[in-house]
Formats: sequence, structure tokens, C-alpha cells
Amino acid sequence: MEDTTMALAAERLTRRDAWAWRFVCTALSFALFGIGGVLLRVLILPVVLHLPGPAAVRRRRARRTVGRAFWLHSQFMYRTGVLDYRFEGLERLGRPGQMIVANHPSLIDVVFLIGHVPDANCIVKHSLWKNPCMRGPVRVAQYISNDGSAEMLERAADVLREGQTLIVFPEGTRTTPGKPPAFHRGAAAIAVRGAHTITPVFITVRPTTLTKAEPWYRIPYRRVQMELRVGEDIAVADFSEGVPAPIASRRINEHLHALYARELMA
Repeated sequence: MEDTTMALAAERLTRRDAWAWRFVCTALSFALFGIGGVLLRVLILPVVLHLPGPAAVRRRRARRTVGRAFWLHSQFMYRTGVLDYRFEGLERLGRPGQMIVANHPSLIDVVFLIGHVPDANCIVKHSLWKNPCMRGPVRVAQYISNDGSAEMLERAADVLREGQTLIVFPEGTRTTPGKPPAFHRGAAAIAVRGAHTITPVFITVRPTTLTKAEPWYRIPYRRVQMELRVGEDIAVADFSEGVPAPIASRRINEHLHALYARELMA
């Protein structure tokens, strides 16, 4: 009995100490992210852009630089014990004309996905174009602003037709904890216009952290476990052949809703 009590006391002490450490490292993560964004914009990306080469090569260099910075940031969070993560099926991401669709449970899942698929394009929030830390990287990498316009849909379809990989978060905002993701039809409309393949990525973050309603300093009581799991490819032609584009996009959106509800809420 005494041994059990001592073990429980030691566990509580370890958990408390780990919480304080994770709090400090989380604060450092946010500080480094902001500083890193400014350094990319002011010092690193201007040099990368002025290296010789055609426009497509310079764009690829810029994206790989941003992706490398995001990868390093993800490794900082992992190595300092802020979180553990597992990426299953990563080797199937990054193909030409592939649209990667992912749910968005936390602020940090974008960092992990772009950091591990560094040559991909991405549709990002329009507000980042005004963010002093992020507007440099997103502009130089030529990511697509989610401004809600019809022109945005065409720009996204164009990059897929050009053979780029495109990362899309169809919710447009972070997932409400405990509920299945609710996708806007824009992602499906882009897929019908230009994608060869849709590849779903199912992201889980337990316990929840950095959701839409959670400030950064609300640190979970235990280390976050993050899993990014790549699902089976979805052939766009299976939904679009022989039907008008609006019907095809509705079918794809309904399929994605059912798929994510099944995979995430099981």
C-alpha cells in the first residue's frame, strides 16, 4: 500500500514538472515561430529568390525553404517534449496533380503538414497576408489566399493542372472538438476542376490543444499525441464522369463528410 502511494505521488510530481517544462517550451515555440517568420522574410528568402534560375525553380526553392523552417519548428516541439507525433503514409504525399485534403483540429497541424510536404502549394487564410510574421513566407512561396472568390477556385485548379501538389483544409477554420469536420464545397469544386487524385489525411490531436477556442497558454495536463494518417486515394473521375460539375462537387463533398466522420469519430 505504501509503495502504491509513493508511486502515485511520484507520478503526480513528474506530471507537474512536465507541465511546467511544456509550458515554457510552448511559449518558446510561439516566440521562435514569430522570430523565424521575420528572419525568413527579411534575411533568408530575399537571398533564395535572387539565386539564378527560372521562375519555377525559384518558387520551388522558396517553398522548400519555408517547408524546412516548418519542419525544424515541428522538430523543436517534438524534441523538447511539447508533443509526440506519428506520420503514417507520408511517402504517398507530394505527387503531381494531387490534392491533399486534411481536417484541421489544431493550429499546429498546418506546420506539420507543410513541413513534411515542403514542395506543395497550400490554400491559407487571407488574414496571413497581413500578418507581419507570415506575410513574407506565404507571398514568396506563392501560396493561395483563401479570399472566398471564384477567382481563388480557378487559381487553385490551375496549380493542380500544372502538376503541383495542393494542400487544402476544407473547413476553412479549426475543427470544433468532439464534432466531425464540416467541409465547405469549395475544396470539392477545386478537385473537379483540376485534381487527378484526392488524398485524405486524417489528423487527430489528443488531448486537444490550440483549437479555435483555446489560447496557447492553456497547456494540456499531459503531453499531446498527434497522429497524421494518410488515407486511400479518391479518384475524382469516379464522381465527375458524365455529370455536371456542381453535382460532382456535391458528391465528392458528401463522400468526404462520410469518410471523415467514419475515420475520426470511430
